[in-house]
Amino acid sequence: MSENRNLREYEQIATRLRLHVVNMVAPSGQGYVQQGLGAADIFTALYFGEANMDPANPSWEDRDRIFLTTAHNTAIFYATLGERGFFDTNLLSTYVQDGSALEINSCERMGPFVEATCGSLGQGLSVALGCAMAAKRQGKNSRYYVILGDGEMQEGQTWEAAMLAGARGLDNLCLIVDYNFVQSEGPMDQVMSLEPLNDKMQSFGFHVQDVDGNDIGALLNALAVARETKDKPAFIKANTLMGKGVSSLEGLMFHQLRFPKEVADSARAELEARLA
Repeated sequence: MSENRNLREYEQIATRLRLHVVNMVAPSGQGYVQQGLGAADIFTALYFGEANMDPANPSWEDRDRIFLTTAHNTAIFYATLGERGFFDTNLLSTYVQDGSALEINSCERMGPFVEATCGSLGQGLSVALGCAMAAKRQGKNSRYYVILGDGEMQEGQTWEAAMLAGARGLDNLCLIVDYNFVQSEGPMDQVMSLEPLNDKMQSFGFHVQDVDGNDIGALLNALAVARETKDKPAFIKANTLMGKGVSSLEGLMFHQLRFPKEVADSARAELEARLA
């Protein structure tokens, strides 16, 4: 289950997650570093503060479910699962190696803590929606959280699912968009702008919150408000900074970052100093 922690403890957890991301991606020299660093605070707030789960019993029927629909953003996802105690963190050193369970796209082969295989972008909200509807019919109190990338919000299937979630008033569903302003083809506003995103989600029947996605206190508060909101699904637009937590990488807009040894060593040293 989640435990009560002070803000400093949450920040230390987020720093450890960032350090795991750096150590996991460094051997390959490229990967999803920037997204992982930017989203570390979201994962910290959700997995260590909000969601009701038991790593010793990952199949617990009444657990809250978290769906990572940007399934390629696995460095931060696996780092979080390891740090939360779902598996030994030593496994993180095998990330994307041949034969490793830690594939570049997370899938259900890993175990019940991967709620769905979302390798095709845009599918995750639909899967979570179905689970949330089933839970409502069964009278269960578990909640369903979905982490989407902003680029995924361009997918038609996402909007179909959002329309149904609002129409059904699914207040056990919480959609969190990691809004880092970049996708594989370039900056969001140059590819296909989503704005006014908050107005759109509100018109679909969501309770909308817009927060600093690198402020753990703000995220925890937004998740608490979402939990108490009745008769509406929740939407949290979490604005994040690519590369957050490593000064030399902050704000560098790369979907896949070239990560030479000297850059990785510098990032590692900075994060380790913050934990000392």
